[in-house]
Amino acid sequence: MNQARPTSWLSEAWRRIRKLAWLKALGNVVFLIVFFQLYLAIQQHPAQTVIQIPATSIDHWVGFQPWAVGLYLSLWVYTALPVALQPDLRSLAFYGWTIGLLCAVGLIIFYLAPTSVSVAAGQRPEGGALFATLYAVDDNGNACPSLHVAAAVLSGLWLHRMLRRLGAPRWAMLANQGWCAGIVFSTMAIKQHLLIDVLAGGALGAVAGWWSLRTSATRLDTGRSARIDARKD
Repeated sequence: MNQARPTSWLSEAWRRIRKLAWLKALGNVVFLIVFFQLYLAIQQHPAQTVIQIPATSIDHWVGFQPWAVGLYLSLWVYTALPVALQPDLRSLAFYGWTIGLLCAVGLIIFYLAPTSVSVAAGQRPEGGALFATLYAVDDNGNACPSLHVAAAVLSGLWLHRMLRRLGAPRWAMLANQGWCAGIVFSTMAIKQHLLIDVLAGGALGAVAGWWSLRTSATRLDTGRSARIDARKD
């Protein structure tokens, strides 16, 4: 009698990606459009006097690293991965609510306590057309906490658990950690954020990740128990 071959982690990941793919893609696009409309509106019309975030010795040590812009922009691919890997509609809705709440907290802080790194960062170095476009869309405002960092940390924590449950090899886990760390570093390397912003954003992302993963695990365990009880009945 032939035994079924175990599904590889990549096959299972691909199955998850194809599940509700159209809804995940559409939701991601709509979410980003709405988020950036609010983000730029708050950035251009602060409710209070903008607070300047001071630079630290670490910020001066890092300096301007134009090569890091690729890592910075890769956030939009990175944050799409936890969405793509959600296994069902219920999990997808919960994760969407989680990332939405994270962004809402950040936007409220930006509105009530607007911050910028323009003074500490000084005159931005020339970095070519790509940097010119980035600066035209997103200036030095809405600095603290860094939502770029918060979203990366939240995504990294969720991806870590997803990869572990998929049975992914160690190199995939390390690649996830390295990608997340690279995005965090890039925010300082291209002078979009300073260390204080990064620490605040990291804390926000870590709290959101801890809470959402714990809540998600509790919901999953509750669902399993209910199914077991139903089978017994």
